[in-house]
Amino acid sequence: MELRALRYFVTVADELHFGRAAERLHIAQPAVSRQVARLERELGVRLFDRSPRRVRLTEAGHRVLDAAREALAAADRVRGAASPRGGVMRIGTGTGQFTARLERGIDVLREQAPAFDVVLVDLPVPARLNALRQGEIDLALVRGVRSAPGLRVLPTWTESLFAVVSARHPAAGRAAVGVAELAGGPFRTSQDHDPSVEAALREAAALVAPGHRAGTVGDTIVEVGSDPRSWTVLPADQVAEIRSTRVRAIPLEPPATITGSVVVPEDLPSPCVAAHRAAFGPG
Repeated sequence: MELRALRYFVTVADELHFGRAAERLHIAQPAVSRQVARLERELGVRLFDRSPRRVRLTEAGHRVLDAAREALAAADRVRGAASPRGGVMRIGTGTGQFTARLERGIDVLREQAPAFDVVLVDLPVPARLNALRQGEIDLALVRGVRSAPGLRVLPTWTESLFAVVSARHPAAGRAAVGVAELAGGPFRTSQDHDPSVEAALREAAALVAPGHRAGTVGDTIVEVGSDPRSWTVLPADQVAEIRSTRVRAIPLEPPATITGSVVVPEDLPSPCVAAHRAAFGPG
């Protein structure tokens, strides 16, 4: 029995309306209906009498409601007891990604609730989302993800994409450059290169010749700086963290952007959703 199903049941019981409960939970109504139906199957009782005009608790539903409220309250107490300093926030991220955004967001959240620890968990995007589904992390930052089953993807910020080339590249002094002009040279990436960036290039119908795949974005920058023909593309947040004088970051022409999102469990309470989205938004 999942706490999520209990939370959905309690919300429907409060609203006596599946649609309003879904709005309050900020999820689709079918997801609420499925979880409640699953809970009914697990318990072997009907929790609601449903009709086109009204929803009301059955006698069993009233009994289960009290127990469900107690279970959710107990779960909250367990979370609070896990750390005497106010809990741990586990944030899914990627190696070398979102550094400045994470620092700003954590500072904003600490202004509202100072007493919590932060643990950053570096994972590839698919593993990051799966860890969130499994409750192994509390939220994730991603780029280029539009939807994820069982999770809420909250578009939160937009970043420009930049071509990064060697200072000796023919385009290094340009004010802007097109992907087609760069495509003759090898396109370098890394194991932790954000896959959504490459997807954005494919959407631009670019013919990109793959180059060496390095271990990290930092290694990619070093390799690009050493090769006057190769290039890569990075979002603005990562460009801002480049310290090498051997490369140049050039705006793409036509301009290209990518959307960054905060991803949270679909049953996260609305005030928490709003706080996370505001904390990691444009800055």
